[in-house]
Amino acid sequence: MPVYTHPEFHDHEQVVHAFDAATGLRAIIAIHSTALGPAVGGCRMWPYADDAAALTDVLRLSRGMTYKSALAGLPFGGGKSVIIGDPARDKTPALFAAFGAAVDRLGGRYVAAEDVGTSVEDMDHMRRATRHVAGLAGGSGDPSPVTAYGVFMALSAAVRHRLGRDGRGRDELGGLTVAVQGLGHVGFELCRLLHGAGAGLVVADIDPGRVAEAAATFGAEGAPPDRIHAAPADVFAPCALGGILNDSTIPDLGAAIVCGAANNQLAAPGHAGAMARRGVLYVPDYLANAGGIINIHYERPRYDAAAARAHVAGIFDTTLQILDRAQVAGILPAAAADTLAEERLNAASRAAA
Repeated sequence: MPVYTHPEFHDHEQVVHAFDAATGLRAIIAIHSTALGPAVGGCRMWPYADDAAALTDVLRLSRGMTYKSALAGLPFGGGKSVIIGDPARDKTPALFAAFGAAVDRLGGRYVAAEDVGTSVEDMDHMRRATRHVAGLAGGSGDPSPVTAYGVFMALSAAVRHRLGRDGRGRDELGGLTVAVQGLGHVGFELCRLLHGAGAGLVVADIDPGRVAEAAATFGAEGAPPDRIHAAPADVFAPCALGGILNDSTIPDLGAAIVCGAANNQLAAPGHAGAMARRGVLYVPDYLANAGGIINIHYERPRYDAAAARAHVAGIFDTTLQILDRAQVAGILPAAAADTLAEERLNAASRAAA
């Protein structure tokens, strides 16, 4: 597989393929940048269609982690890893220990954490082979509640920016409708926060049981998973896998604001402009979903939950700053977010020179 000519390769510092015949491990670790510190990012386990799809995902995700940490003001670089396999069928403690050994060979340049398809228990198995792993039992643990809280803060800021300036004075979420795609740990917790703030919910998930639970718990209305993006709502919150914002879905969006937890929501960078042309305000995913990586920062040397939550609450102000900057400059919020992150990265590089 070509790496340097890959369309998602953007000056990545290191891309490592890891294989272990005894456990069946097939994995890729991508370190995008260590300008601000060690590359910290989740380990995702997914049954990719092929190796090329896995490489595409890890290159995109690792770059997003660089920008996410930079915007969050963290002393972390950006990295990500993917294990090719079905998390429902292929997991073994030995496989994660083998992956931990691969991480350990990088000498601390990359620190792994929980992601889609992996759990706190899996991190503990990695810890048998390396100390370069976060999100352990007894540490910060499952980052999902904190990630959801960060998305909630970004979503609230977007509502204030867009709906608080159109004569209706809507700074609160009460009476608004949010369409939530994906009811995993983060999506379900986001629903809890939105419901508590008085928002109505339309939800979708590939697991009908999760939809039924949301209906019983929050009074949510169910929608087909392939049409949730088109549900009439004030906000659409993608909280499943990436690529949901594409040529097929953007013309059908039913909300004026898009803000969710999923990584790589845009199928291609140009889709941010496509939404803007339709009058849709898009909050960059790596801005909204930074709660998990912030939480990891406060795990060291001893987890400080109160400090982590206070830092995550700052996503509200950062989101408003970026949306206001974009409005004044006449540019997309995604461009304003990229610029702010790059300013911080460039400053770190100059300081290190």
